[in-house]
Amino acid sequence: MRVAVTGTPGTGKTSAVEALEDETGFGESGLEVVHLNDLIRDEDLWDERDEARDSLVADLDAVAERLADREELLVESHLAHHLDADRVVVLRCHPEELERRLTERGESDAKAAENAESEALDVILSETVNRHGVENVYEVETTDRSPDEVAAAIAAVVAGDREPSAGTVSYIDYL
Repeated sequence: MRVAVTGTPGTGKTSAVEALEDETGFGESGLEVVHLNDLIRDEDLWDERDEARDSLVADLDAVAERLADREELLVESHLAHHLDADRVVVLRCHPEELERRLTERGESDAKAAENAESEALDVILSETVNRHGVENVYEVETTDRSPDEVAAAIAAVVAGDREPSAGTVSYIDYL
């Protein structure tokens, strides 16, 4: 089984997956965890640098090829939904909280605002549903949850103990 954990930057993907990795018994699931942003950077799986956003532009074909032979996999990144997966967990966070998280970790006000707007408009959720189908997408609200609580929700998806839930989170009030 291949599981992708995705979401707008700042929703808590890395923290939750790291908490999941620390969870006793997760290794029994047999899924190898890949932090995709690290893989892209460490193995030069990118095409160019976006100077305006101060980020790398991933070569998603090269990434897919690099991971092609791995069948039991959990991939974490805001890009993970662009890869083949059986189940996709989309982490969601209220745009105001997301903007606060991003500025606290040093992102520019412009980048934080852009990501908050993207979250309010369901950009990653829409891309995920379009690629994987509503029956394979699981939304998890992270705004007021700890990384351990979010990790437990991801573990429930991996175990098959949670129903698909695309379209259950809305931040229309932000707009």
